[in-house]
Amino acid sequence: MKPAKVGIIGCGNISDIYFQAGKTFEAIDIVACADLIPERAQAKAGQHGIPKAMTPVALLADPEIEIVLNLTIPKAHAEIAQRAVEAGKSAYNEKPLTITREDGRKLLATAKANGVRVGGAPDTFMGAGIQTCRKLIDDGAIGQPVAATAFMVCHGHESWHPDPEFYYKVGGGPMFDMGPYYLTALVNLLGPVKRVTGSARITFPERTITSQPKNGTVITVDTPTHIAGVMDFAGGAVVTIIQSFDVWAHGLPCIEIYGTEGSLKVPDPNGFGGPVLVRKPGQGDWTEAPLTHSYAANSRGMGVADMAYGLRSGRKHRASEALTYHVLDLMHCFHDASDQGRHIAPESSCERPAPLPTGLKEGLLDE
Repeated sequence: MKPAKVGIIGCGNISDIYFQAGKTFEAIDIVACADLIPERAQAKAGQHGIPKAMTPVALLADPEIEIVLNLTIPKAHAEIAQRAVEAGKSAYNEKPLTITREDGRKLLATAKANGVRVGGAPDTFMGAGIQTCRKLIDDGAIGQPVAATAFMVCHGHESWHPDPEFYYKVGGGPMFDMGPYYLTALVNLLGPVKRVTGSARITFPERTITSQPKNGTVITVDTPTHIAGVMDFAGGAVVTIIQSFDVWAHGLPCIEIYGTEGSLKVPDPNGFGGPVLVRKPGQGDWTEAPLTHSYAANSRGMGVADMAYGLRSGRKHRASEALTYHVLDLMHCFHDASDQGRHIAPESSCERPAPLPTGLKEGLLDE
C-alpha cells in the first residue's frame, strides 16, 4: 500500500518514539514536523531525518500531508486537531482527545462533515499484552466477565518531571493523565460503559516541586487528585477503578478481570507487552499465558499507522473517534458523579475495536 504522509506538530520528549514509528510501520511516512519553538522542530528533523521542519501554520496548509499527528500539550489538542480537520486532514491526538466534551463533539462533527478521520492515544491496547488478554476473553478462557479492578496510584509527578504544573490543572490530574490508558484497555476488553459513579477529592491543595529546574516552586492544585469510581459496562461487568496522585505506597494490581470460570491479570496498560496471568478454579497459583500477538516492545505510533490502513482500505481504525470520545466522556463522568452525588449515564458509546490478527510481522498491522 502507498504510505500516508504524516506531519507531527509538537516536538517534545514524547515525539521521539513517534518519529521511530515512521521507520517501523510501512503504512506511514513522516515527512514534516513543527513546533512553536522552531529550533526544536529543526533539531528533531535533523535527528530523525525528516525532510521538512515547519511552523504549525505551514504544516497545516501543506497539501502533501494527510494525517496530522498532534503531540502538543493537552490544552492545545482541540485547537490543533480542529484546524487540521478543517483543512481536510485526518487528525490523531495524543491523550486526551480534547479537554472538554464540547470541543470533542465539535471536532468529530467537523471531521465527519469533511470526510476525514479522528483518532487518539493511547494505542497501547493494540500491543501484545492486552491483545493476548482480549483473545483469552473472546475465546472464553475465563468465562463471562463479571467484574474487574483497575488501579493507578502514585504520589504525583512533581518529584521527577521538569515542568509538572499542568498535571494539577484542569485537563490534568490522574484521571485525565493516566485514566485514558486504563479506560481504553477496559473498553477494548469489555466493551462500552453504560453507567458511572464515583467520588473525587483534592488531598493536597498545594504541591511543591522538588525536581529541577523548578525546585521549590509551589503549585496550586485545581483538579481532583484522587478519584474512586464504579462503572457498569453494557455487557454486564461491574468495574472498580482508582486513579490517584495521593498515595505514597501500595500493593495493588494494574488491571484484573474476574470471570465466571477464572481470573485474568492484565499487564500495565501504559505498556505494550506482558506478562499475562490466568488462574482457573482449582489451580494453586497463577499461570503465565504465552503472548499470542506481536508488538510487545514500545510501539507508540501503532494507532497512527492503523489509521493509515483505514484511510487506504476503508476499514475502521481501532483507536477511533468513537473510542477516544467515549473515554473522554467517561473521565468527565467520574468528576460529574462526585460533584452531583449520583450515577451518571455517559452520553456516548462505541464498539469494541476489532482485535488484531495474530502473528503479524513487525511493521504490518493487516495480514
